[in-house]
Amino acid sequence: MRLRKLTGKNIIKAICLLVTVGILWLRAIPVQASEAIEHETGDREVTTVIEDPATAETPEDLNTLNTVNRITLTYDDDNGSLNGALRILITLTLISIAPILIIMMTSFTRVLIVLHFTRAALNTQTAPPNQVLVGLALILTFFIMEPTIQKINDTAVIPFQENEIEQEEFLKLAMEPLREFMYPQTQVKDVNLFMEIAQRDWNGSLDDIPNSILVPAFMVSELRTAFWIGFMIYIPFIVIDMVVASALMSMGMMMLPPTTISMPFKILLFVLADGWSLIIGELVKTFY
Repeated sequence: MRLRKLTGKNIIKAICLLVTVGILWLRAIPVQASEAIEHETGDREVTTVIEDPATAETPEDLNTLNTVNRITLTYDDDNGSLNGALRILITLTLISIAPILIIMMTSFTRVLIVLHFTRAALNTQTAPPNQVLVGLALILTFFIMEPTIQKINDTAVIPFQENEIEQEEFLKLAMEPLREFMYPQTQVKDVNLFMEIAQRDWNGSLDDIPNSILVPAFMVSELRTAFWIGFMIYIPFIVIDMVVASALMSMGMMMLPPTTISMPFKILLFVLADGWSLIIGELVKTFY
């Protein structure tokens, strides 16, 4: 038993000794590393530092402190500009709500609905496909909205980037061109409808219409106009269907679907009349 106790004490002493030696060894490592780093450049007699730190007296002397590594910092107190993180947040927010803005405050809705009515009237099912129609609607929307976008850029975006206006004024100035675009396309009865629902009085001017009423009134007017144009497009194609159906019935071919025979004649009539040019041209002119 006495031998075991002595052995245990010796083991404890040995462990304490090893820990002490390890601590002393670890404290000696940084000194060795710092001594080694001084000579990592290759030639010990060549250095990139021309002058010692804190010896510059003029701004021009700062460029001679180090010939290889140079960092220039410009600080203007960031007066009047947004924080970088806030700018990223605003950009991501605009990207996320951009589809809603395009659908609700531009000509995109009317253009896309009319194009879909045209395809349905031709009875070509998926020709042109939805991707083509949406892409064409976007291109036409940018063409129609170009004056409005340019006005927003000149009156709101550029002054805001140059710190000439505040954020609240920027939002107000950016909304004004969109309101001027939406108001002529909005029917009075739609504005009155939402004014009555909101229990508000309207003196007939644009300034008296809040955005919460102008935007839904504009959407309803766009849907009504788009469906009216679609109905006008349908009329000549319905006539072709009726003529083909009458001809098939007179020949006793009642089991043959009239649309199967009328579709080639529709496409032929549409191509000979240069239908896409007529429809797109007249559709764009409805906004001017």
